[in-house]
Amino acid sequence: MRTALVPAVLSLAVSPALAADWDYGERNTPGLAAAFPDQTRAPQLEGGPALSVEVLAEGLEHPWGIAVLPEGGYLVTERPGRLRHVGADGGISAPLAGVPVVLADGQGGLLDVALAADFTETGHIWLTYAKPVGGGLSATAAAVARFDAAAGALSDLREVFVQEPASPSPMHFGSRVVPAGNHVYVTTGEHFTEKERQFAQDPAKTYGKVVRLMADGSVPADNPFAGQGGAAGQVWSLGHRNLQGAALAPDGGLWTLEHGPQGGDELNRIEPGANYGWPVVSYGENYNGSAVGTGIAHRDGMEEPVYFWDPVIAPGGFVFYDGAMFPDWQGDVIAASLSPGGLVRLALEGGRVTGEARYLVGSARFRDVAIDHDGAILAVTDEEDGQLLRITPE
Repeated sequence: MRTALVPAVLSLAVSPALAADWDYGERNTPGLAAAFPDQTRAPQLEGGPALSVEVLAEGLEHPWGIAVLPEGGYLVTERPGRLRHVGADGGISAPLAGVPVVLADGQGGLLDVALAADFTETGHIWLTYAKPVGGGLSATAAAVARFDAAAGALSDLREVFVQEPASPSPMHFGSRVVPAGNHVYVTTGEHFTEKERQFAQDPAKTYGKVVRLMADGSVPADNPFAGQGGAAGQVWSLGHRNLQGAALAPDGGLWTLEHGPQGGDELNRIEPGANYGWPVVSYGENYNGSAVGTGIAHRDGMEEPVYFWDPVIAPGGFVFYDGAMFPDWQGDVIAASLSPGGLVRLALEGGRVTGEARYLVGSARFRDVAIDHDGAILAVTDEEDGQLLRITPE
């Protein structure tokens, strides 16, 4: 282990008043009306504790994903292709051996990490990453491996998913991995280009999809397109742009966060076989100001997001809060924001958003969040000199 860093408390505390001192800003697409009340720009939540931010570890290069270990400490991915074991004291290990080879180009690299449902018995963890496949092509991939803390290594790495077809564009890989009992969900992106974004609507291609697999990589018999074989059998939902957030709700249902274009970031509750619209419908617009598709936000047979943002928050990972430190936040969405940065909190009732709050706005590009055993909020900052932060009531 590298010499432990001395945790430092940032000179950054957010009072309840300052936490609410932000503005939604002007919409990029004001002509695209929401489908129902509070689908966007929900009432701003007031009050709440002031926050204290402690730097647990620093010097991480573009950290992307974080997993909390049962006995304390954390696994943190670095996008260039390194996995680190961070101790509860902030000490950072050397890069773990046995990590898959990744394409560290564009938005590609080593992405998410999650503990398998049977981690305490098997030591298995899940990883997602940009896999180089030759000829300048790459694809989102997922693998399971055994974590050996004493050896500082992964072993028995087994790749269980590779996006089809491979892409020449190192953009929009997604990707989060969410173990769920005997199943695992993997989210993918659609690689950004005008041609490839259309594949998000094609169930035979795993672009812009939520994929659902058995833990051994086989296709569950109850997947919505399982009878069709091929890539389609893996598909759980379609019509997504760039899914970089995914989490299980308290009732066990899967929810996702995805990047929109210029406006139109979305929070979705995922239903099997459902079509979430991209690139046919969107609440955003292209970066050049032109309309996405025919410039509509609603179409029969395509799901409405539970919530959308315009302008964007550029969402990373998120969790449904479950812990003791913030009792009033129980069950709320706590999401990482890359732009303008910080944390975004959504209060939910009956599957709808009833309020939004933002914290640490503009402080850093937050890429992923997790909840520590004591209820503290953990976050990693996607910077060249990235940090692992611990956020608690002041």
